[in-house]
Amino acid sequence: MTVMDGMLDPHDPRLAQAWEILQAQNDLGLSLEPDSNRLAFADPEFLLRREARGIRFQLELLKPDLEMKARGIEHTIVVFGSARFSSQEQSEQMRLEAQAHGDAQAQAQAEVRLRNARYYEAARQVGARVVRGTNDLSPAERLYVCTGGGPGIMEAANRGAHEAGGISVGLNIALPHEQHPNPYISPGLSFKFHYFALRKMHFMMRAKALVAFPGGFGTLDELFETLTLVQCKKAKPVPIILFGSAHWKRLLNLDLLVEEGAIAPEDLELFNYVDDVEEAWRVIQSFYGL
Repeated sequence: MTVMDGMLDPHDPRLAQAWEILQAQNDLGLSLEPDSNRLAFADPEFLLRREARGIRFQLELLKPDLEMKARGIEHTIVVFGSARFSSQEQSEQMRLEAQAHGDAQAQAQAEVRLRNARYYEAARQVGARVVRGTNDLSPAERLYVCTGGGPGIMEAANRGAHEAGGISVGLNIALPHEQHPNPYISPGLSFKFHYFALRKMHFMMRAKALVAFPGGFGTLDELFETLTLVQCKKAKPVPIILFGSAHWKRLLNLDLLVEEGAIAPEDLELFNYVDDVEEAWRVIQSFYGL
């Protein structure tokens, strides 16, 4: 095996041959069987064993970290929200198609999509605002948009950053129904995870603020993990911004937790409700003195 500066040569043909053999097995519908003569680090059968889970954790922690460090990305604004929301243009097109087919259920769904398109457009503006607001800072101080890398609100924030001429990160997740990375993530900064835990760790490792738009269980999971880490002082305080005050107040009656003694009154100060992009940006500016 060729060695370059103490490292394995990634161009060594035996690495490519190992993957070609595995691909051929897959194409033929053959199951992956153990092979003691297969290179350990090029052996999915070995790496996917239960006993190798710790190695997989380390790899998912290391790979994105090394690449982001190489690109000088140390500070991010993390944007969460529904993968099911779409742009104003797409939502209007869906309504027109539903009306043309006379499908009442499809029309009702299209109306909901159209109502929530405002969140897509707001997330798009947030992405652009982060780029415009910090582009004049040194690369070491600059803020970068980071999302879950998928469609919906995630796509919108990456899209806004892209349209403003900035770079942005996408931390995608492998799901039973494949979630493809959206096309607006900067080249080389779209990472795929198997473990939700490692993905959420990467969200927090560089986060300087969290902007949470309305979403589903995944959004709530990410939001409450962040709140818990900050509340328990396992993470440094960062602005936690809930975009769409009416939605969040309708969904979460957090005053009940105070009334029942489950959280302290000051815990309600861990987050801010906002209803427009400039208001969200002012929260971040005020926190960091930008």
